[in-house]
Amino acid sequence: MITENASHYDHLEQMSVQELLTNINAEDKTVPLAVEKAIPQIEALVTQIVKRMKEGGRLFYIGAGTSGRLGIVDASECPPTYGVSPDLVVGLIAGGDRAIRSAVENAEDDSEQAWKDLAPYHIDSLDTLIGIAASGRTPYVIGGLQQARAAGILTGCVVCNPGSAVAQAAEFPVEVVVGPEFVTGSTRMKSGTAQKLVLNMISTSVMIQLGRVKGNKMVDMQLTNHKLKIRAANMVMSETGVTRERAEELLANYGSVRNAILNSSL
Repeated sequence: MITENASHYDHLEQMSVQELLTNINAEDKTVPLAVEKAIPQIEALVTQIVKRMKEGGRLFYIGAGTSGRLGIVDASECPPTYGVSPDLVVGLIAGGDRAIRSAVENAEDDSEQAWKDLAPYHIDSLDTLIGIAASGRTPYVIGGLQQARAAGILTGCVVCNPGSAVAQAAEFPVEVVVGPEFVTGSTRMKSGTAQKLVLNMISTSVMIQLGRVKGNKMVDMQLTNHKLKIRAANMVMSETGVTRERAEELLANYGSVRNAILNSSL
């Protein structure tokens, strides 16, 4: 069922706040089940991404509106969480950085612009491009995927409609069919939630496969604030048995949980 189909609910303006919240939650509960059905597609895409990134490749997201913003969120959280370079996972949005906060008129309708936006990064056959589009019809995403695929670059997508043009343009499509939104056509809701869940799965699985997690801990996270420094010290203490004072000293000297643990016996 496509995302533009009418909501399962009507006369929303007549509902109480409790009814609105309960019904939105009821719709949201269906999203993880839709994602579960797409796990084989996600696995196929992640396997290919990891293979290339182990050889030095990068991961790029392209999208418009909410979809583009979600790609940027996922990309921007990889460096602080896993200690990777900011250019390893990159999110691009139709309309450029201005579109992160405000809608840019007609930006998503240019099928040539995504490839132009990618040009400064000199992407090649080791890289992966994932297009994100709830409807699966966004020209910006379709054009970018088509041109990347023609250039021999691995392509994937995350869409919320079956059999879309975006999915046809991608070599490894991920289709999470969430059905009608609570507010008809408002794809920032269930579709956005589904896309966020899938992007979490992709980037987290990739980073674990690349060795950026030890046990279940973010041993390469950037120590950018007091909270994270405390968390890092706790990790070092748990792994090595040293005192908090010693853990903090190790972190100050070696800069990361991983290096602190490796050098704890020195």
